[in-house]
Amino acid sequence: MSHGNPDKMILLVEDNPRDAELTLRALRKSNLMNPIVLARDGAEALDFLFCQGAHADRPSHELPQLVLLDLKLPKVDGLEVLRAVRENERTRFLPVVILISSSEDQDLVESYRLGASSYVQKPVDFVAFQDAVRQLGLYWLVLNQAPPVTNRLS
Repeated sequence: MSHGNPDKMILLVEDNPRDAELTLRALRKSNLMNPIVLARDGAEALDFLFCQGAHADRPSHELPQLVLLDLKLPKVDGLEVLRAVRENERTRFLPVVILISSSEDQDLVESYRLGASSYVQKPVDFVAFQDAVRQLGLYWLVLNQAPPVTNRLS
């Protein structure tokens, strides 16, 4: 059975090619049929979200339904990406799930202080990781009731 909605895009922000491929594979194996955009650093994620740089021609009303965000990123780190998302009226309510290998309390506390929707430590085992991604997708893309688009665009 497939889940998700093709209109509900996921933005995956991950610089590690292996972790990006594992996440994409876990999403596919979980039958989440949502389109996935991959940003390989924080600057690319911000360009995508705010329709600037290489993404300047992207329709600004097409926000992802979910952002899966690594913290340890080149150019602009994940905490700065999260800060920018929460400070912008258009993206303030966008669900941002921190998906990270680190178990540092400082990262956890700072992520929630800046407004992370959730913080998930990546399991080392692929089956456990796949299950975690499946549960994230089902919750944020199927079960969660997002704010109306008009509130996110004003």
